[in-house]
Amino acid sequence: MTDFDNEYDDLDGHTIDELSDYLDRGRTPLDPSIEGSAGCRIALNSLERLRQISKSLVEVDAAAEAPRNDDWLGGILESIGREARAGRDIPLLPPSPRATLSVTEGAVRGLIRAAGDRAGGLIIGRCRLDGDVTVPGTPITVSIDASVFWGERIGETVDRAREAIYSALLKHTELTIASIDITVHDVYFAQVSDDQPDEPGDGSVSNEGDVL
Repeated sequence: MTDFDNEYDDLDGHTIDELSDYLDRGRTPLDPSIEGSAGCRIALNSLERLRQISKSLVEVDAAAEAPRNDDWLGGILESIGREARAGRDIPLLPPSPRATLSVTEGAVRGLIRAAGDRAGGLIIGRCRLDGDVTVPGTPITVSIDASVFWGERIGETVDRAREAIYSALLKHTELTIASIDITVHDVYFAQVSDDQPDEPGDGSVSNEGDVL
């Protein structure tokens, strides 16, 4: 298991609330302690994507006169703050025997979240790398919790996200991926239709798209 206790040090003394306020100000005045922190930049990128998604959901909910339940947003913010921390060092093949290269676990989780967001149709929640990422060749399982937009075909959406995430990991890391397990927990409005339900669904769906 990854140790996430040292949040203060891994985000260079900043919290997710401070980073959110920094975005509210348009990243001005420029804060070198934030912009110079890899963990902070990973969190900022995730926050910016989440804001675009949540803005769209707010607009759709307003048009549909649907009640708002923002508990999901707090959970994703918590996940972003936790996952942006450095975590374990994941080795990369060095260009020479005298060099040592690695990428942080936080950077890889940020990569996974970005790829899943870009795939469209769902919102990435918690992301976890199961297995010893510090030992090259060790089979790693990527475990992801997600919410899907109303109107999406869950199986196809999950498959699209899984393919995008695997492609990004293959391109940017040397991890041995055993599987990418995506579990859908909620459904949120992404479009307005006459026959859509009044509230988001709260059922869970497996990574293969079958209702549990």
